[in-house]
Amino acid sequence: MAKHKVRRIERLERYLVQIIQEPGADENQPLSVKLLLAFLYAISVFFWIAVKIRAFLYAIGALRRFPLGCQVISVGNVTAGGTGKTPVVEIFARELRDAGRKVAILSRGYRKKESPWRERVLSPAATPPRVVSDGKRVLLTAELGGDEPYMLASNLPGVCVVVDKNRVKAGRWAISRFGCDTLILDDGFQYKKLRHSLEVCLVDKTNPFGNGHMLPRGILREPVSSISRADFIFITKSDGDSSEVRELVRDWNQTAEIIECRHAPRLLREVYTREELPLSWLKGKTLTTLSGIAVPQGFENSLRKLGARVVYCGRYADHHRYDATEILEALNRAADCGADALLTTEKDAVRFPKLERTPVPVYYLRVDIEILSGAENFRDAVDRIIHARPKGRDGRKGKSSL
Repeated sequence: MAKHKVRRIERLERYLVQIIQEPGADENQPLSVKLLLAFLYAISVFFWIAVKIRAFLYAIGALRRFPLGCQVISVGNVTAGGTGKTPVVEIFARELRDAGRKVAILSRGYRKKESPWRERVLSPAATPPRVVSDGKRVLLTAELGGDEPYMLASNLPGVCVVVDKNRVKAGRWAISRFGCDTLILDDGFQYKKLRHSLEVCLVDKTNPFGNGHMLPRGILREPVSSISRADFIFITKSDGDSSEVRELVRDWNQTAEIIECRHAPRLLREVYTREELPLSWLKGKTLTTLSGIAVPQGFENSLRKLGARVVYCGRYADHHRYDATEILEALNRAADCGADALLTTEKDAVRFPKLERTPVPVYYLRVDIEILSGAENFRDAVDRIIHARPKGRDGRKGKSSL
């Protein structure tokens, strides 16, 4: 696809996301936009019907859910993008690995480079999953494995990362090839084909359910009532006071454990040299930013809170695949602005092409999950997984693998 066509599509995507993402953002729009929103609403009604039918078919057993004989932890959300799911997957994987579990993360590898269409259409079952990490080394690039899988594989030695749209096939591969006894289903709340042992649902405190509409009129993947399935609910991007969001959650789920957390900046790392700097380096520095994530404002504001002066923010669509020209343009703009550095996110950094030299340094912000309340609930979740008796392939309780 020509580069200018990709940019047009991304501009349209960013425009639509801006309108549908926040409650009230669609008000006072011109007639042409209102007609577009009416069209999107009509599509969202059909999407809602399709979601309801699919849920009913799974409920009555017309669509089968496959057990794999081990613990399967699903981490996901009811909204599209921006809840900070990847760091939560990482903290679960790290805790379970450190507790002695053999962990594999299963991902669909969103926007990875796809196999030839003949291979995907004619023999999907025969095509093996892509192994981003076998637990010992990273085997694939971000382009081939996907941004988040590559990032997780790089940060989690000892954890396998397997990518395939068919997560049942990926799970079987992780069990048979690597001896995994615990599977973490990345973005798995809607993936019902694989039977889950534990449901973890993320809710963004800053924008819990968007404007309340289903995709594509809003950001909901399924009705808010679906959070009733969750065993644990993480309220992400919290400031420690999420009473309003807790009330919203409790309207639909009275029993789930609730854990509040925030995405805490930890350090800066140079994209090309891997040099690390403390966060204190940012204070008083002039910066430009470059990002292709769902909600870039949070990243940009976090730099300002750390004392940086952000003079320009370059934004692309979520999961944008950068080329060298775009990075050089951003670097030259940073130099022209007299910036001390160009800052990006860790997820963006894995998509940066290799460069021999840069006019200003390029750092990414390393972010971890910090639990603000409900730490005992998180520990309980990990303990429950560690000590659970995994289901056998017939769905009945089997002997503990411990």
